[in-house]
Amino acid sequence: MRLDDFDFELPRRLIADHPCEPRDAARLLVIPTSGGLQDRRIWDLPALLRSGDLVVFNETKVIPAHLFGHRGAATIEVTLHRDLGGGAWRAFAKGARRLRIGDRIVFAHDFLADIAEKHPEGDLTLRFDLEGASFHKALARYGAMPLPPYIKRLRGGDLRDRADYQTIFARAEGAVAAPTAGLHFTPALLGALAERGIGWTTLTLHVGPGTFLPVKSPDPRDHKMHAESGLLPTETAERIAATRRVGGRIVAVGTTSLRLLESAAAETGEVQPFAGETRLFILPGYRFCAVDMLLTNFHLPRSTLLMLVAALAGLDRIKAAYAHAVAAGYRFFSYGDACLIERR
Repeated sequence: MRLDDFDFELPRRLIADHPCEPRDAARLLVIPTSGGLQDRRIWDLPALLRSGDLVVFNETKVIPAHLFGHRGAATIEVTLHRDLGGGAWRAFAKGARRLRIGDRIVFAHDFLADIAEKHPEGDLTLRFDLEGASFHKALARYGAMPLPPYIKRLRGGDLRDRADYQTIFARAEGAVAAPTAGLHFTPALLGALAERGIGWTTLTLHVGPGTFLPVKSPDPRDHKMHAESGLLPTETAERIAATRRVGGRIVAVGTTSLRLLESAAAETGEVQPFAGETRLFILPGYRFCAVDMLLTNFHLPRSTLLMLVAALAGLDRIKAAYAHAVAAGYRFFSYGDACLIERR
């Protein structure tokens, strides 16, 4: 297995800068285990699933974690990525090498942070002058949505992104990237699923910035996966077990939902309640225990997410599907179109 196995050429014009309107009008490439590829729309999903299936969504909520501040005359760009409690946050900062422990960054006259620590991984610990509800109120006022680097915005972001980069399930604050497959869903689509006897449930995996980090090792197996915090409640585990008992399939919406489901699954396939961190790195050869199908967007070349879908579908099938998507003009990445993959 080599990193080059997961590379492909993508024209810049196919990278979506805004989501499709309405959300469920986005294109959907169906990748079945047998037969050819199918070009459909997200709103066709109820007809593509079966009565008794269970769809699993990630209800994490993206926080406006992207900040611009000043240290003296220098502008400092910061992305928060982990709440350490007590007003302390781990964060990435552009030009972090020039920053020193004890430096103060001024984001606004009433929103300040001191650099408390510098880490070997290249990020920082910032200690803010606010915490709790006061901190989150200031973050909502001065922060911007932490869009991935391939979506270009002016400083401060586009106000549309406050709604566009959030799913209708978003409830548990903590993510610094959206579970983007969930962006395609609307109340009308959920109603159509229910009419066909297709259920849905939720879990929480707080997506971290590591989801955008490229794999640099020539052998992907040498890559160190980032940790993300998740919660799969007892109620969700029970819904999954009940679905299995009647022969229903588990359909993960997004790679984040899939990774937490697999992290919580025993070798027998039984999904158990889960609370904690996962570093699960899914590569071709992985034996899936919990998930039968995956709805997910199209992913970056050489990314851990592309490796995950190759593990689920088979590398040759994914290469063929991505080649078809490029040729057919599908829109890629966070605000782009999606594919529905049936597990081999």
